[in-house]
Amino acid sequence: MTAVTTPGPGQQPTEPTRPTPPTQVGEHEARQVAEAARETVWRKPSFAKELFLGRFRLNQIHPHPRATEEARLKGEAFLRKLRAFCETIDGRRIEREARIPDEVVRGLKELGAFGMKIDEKYGGLGLSQVYYNRALMLVGSASPAIGALLSAHQSIGVPQPLKLFGTEEQKRRFLPRLAAGEISAFLLTEPDVGSDPARLATTAVPTEDGSAYLLNGVKLWTTNGVVADLLVVMARVPRGEGHPGGITAFVVEADSPGITVENRNAFMGLRGIENGVTRFHDVRVPAENRIGQEGQGLKIALTTLNTGRLSLPAMCAGAAKWCVKIAREWSDARVQWGRPIAQHEAIAQKIAFMAATTFAMEAVLDLSSQLADDATNDIRIEAALAKLYGSEMAWLIADELVQIRGGRGYETAESLAARGERAVPAEQLLRDMRINRIFEGSTEIMHLFIAREAVDTHLSVAGDIIEPDKPFPVKARAAARAAVFYAGWLPKLLAGKGTLPGAYGEFGPLARHIRYVERASRKLARSTFYGMARWQGRLQWKQAFLARVVDIGAELFAMSAACVRARMLRDDEPEHADAAYELADAFCCQARLRVERLFRELWRNTDHTDRRLARHVLEGRYTWLEEGVVDPSGDGPWIAAAVPGPSQRENVHRRMG
Repeated sequence: MTAVTTPGPGQQPTEPTRPTPPTQVGEHEARQVAEAARETVWRKPSFAKELFLGRFRLNQIHPHPRATEEARLKGEAFLRKLRAFCETIDGRRIEREARIPDEVVRGLKELGAFGMKIDEKYGGLGLSQVYYNRALMLVGSASPAIGALLSAHQSIGVPQPLKLFGTEEQKRRFLPRLAAGEISAFLLTEPDVGSDPARLATTAVPTEDGSAYLLNGVKLWTTNGVVADLLVVMARVPRGEGHPGGITAFVVEADSPGITVENRNAFMGLRGIENGVTRFHDVRVPAENRIGQEGQGLKIALTTLNTGRLSLPAMCAGAAKWCVKIAREWSDARVQWGRPIAQHEAIAQKIAFMAATTFAMEAVLDLSSQLADDATNDIRIEAALAKLYGSEMAWLIADELVQIRGGRGYETAESLAARGERAVPAEQLLRDMRINRIFEGSTEIMHLFIAREAVDTHLSVAGDIIEPDKPFPVKARAAARAAVFYAGWLPKLLAGKGTLPGAYGEFGPLARHIRYVERASRKLARSTFYGMARWQGRLQWKQAFLARVVDIGAELFAMSAACVRARMLRDDEPEHADAAYELADAFCCQARLRVERLFRELWRNTDHTDRRLARHVLEGRYTWLEEGVVDPSGDGPWIAAAVPGPSQRENVHRRMG
């Protein structure tokens, strides 16, 4: 349990040491920090990386990879038990009381749900990524707050970084505790530091004898942090003798002296999550609790997120499935102008989009997850695409459900039940889904992350040419390398298998979509190359262009996944084969329209006008536009200089169960 520090008898309260954030971090240094945290070597193949390069490697995902029989039996057995438990959960109570009841947490512990991703040798269930995601999908349908609790604990909390980077001694010491139900949290974000870790202010100063580190700083939006037993904390170790320094990861006991939970944050949605503000004041962390080496913290965080991000599209896919179910039932029951609203084209279009997109979202999720389980592919782009695409599409689907439900979609479930109608929490789902476009990398950050990985090959061969500070001999050598690479690469983008009418015939009626993906992949690679040639070093500032490139790639990846999944179901579940082909075909037809629009907007857009207009807004040119309203937010600071002190600790909710 997290401790609240108070002065002892005869002692005066002490002001916590305030680490000085490196506020004077320039753009170049910030980029260097981010680049140093990247995995720069591609040791395994990546279908998505090749897709962005115009090389459609269908053999990497087709035939669709499948779970082992052992993984399937173990996963299905757990899902049966979990489903029975989820049917007892009162999601409306969690929403109403803004907390997960103690008996629900105890029940999850007894099921072993806190150890789903932990190996059996350490007391966990050892589920595959595929079945872990299906479990999150299931509990998330009962309450998204429970899904957030379990995923924050296992996807980014202590279990995942220890699995990837921990020593055997650390695994034996911590993992059995976590599998048994102790809760973990991941602490990176700070009040003034979000996606720019170069400015991280929390410090971990080594003690003189080297046996420990003293942790000082404040962490914000610590999901599970209010009730956690173990924390993963990212802190900056100063460089010194015997210490390379840099951002470093630590496992911290949450009841350590000097840790204060100073606020339980409240949000638009996910009202049951235990998310807060945590302060560290001279918290002693044993050196043996450091994960990896000093300076490896960001690399550990990013590598953890490569698979950790898959928990979000799992819950997004689950939400989309529920939306389709409610839309189907309601649209058939609700009659307007003499017939069910589903028979009106305006509603039918929405239902078709929801069903087809849900099929594709699950296809993307299962394909990425099975690739992660097989460990034969580098899935950093695939997982990021799954997160980006799932969160964006789930939001659209939830919004469409509210629209289909009309006034009842805007009304709360409690209000509906109070007047005798079915308590459908459509508005709650919309609020709950909104955070997924921000969690674990906002949509804007995901666009930049994926774009950086997608152009990695280009930067490897030609990056020095566009770097302004590189000397001429370095640029000349880079130009020679680039000439060789592009002489072999560019001609292959002119024609491919997708131009052959009978290609990919094993996909039957879906073959035309596979051929389209192959052609569009080459067109995307050509467009990216043209953009690099046109803007060179300025390409990094063309974020709208890069976002469209990524969105095209996401649609092509989803089309590929949908077709491959439909083809797999023809063999594995022949009773659903025709329906799967219909869904995949409808999705691909819809996606192709979006892709064509995005291709047009690569070169025909209002980006320049938008940038200029935004600049004028910030310069105050249009302040007259803001007249005629009042500002209920008041005149307080945008970013708090300090969080509330220990005197407000009574506001913090803690669960003792």
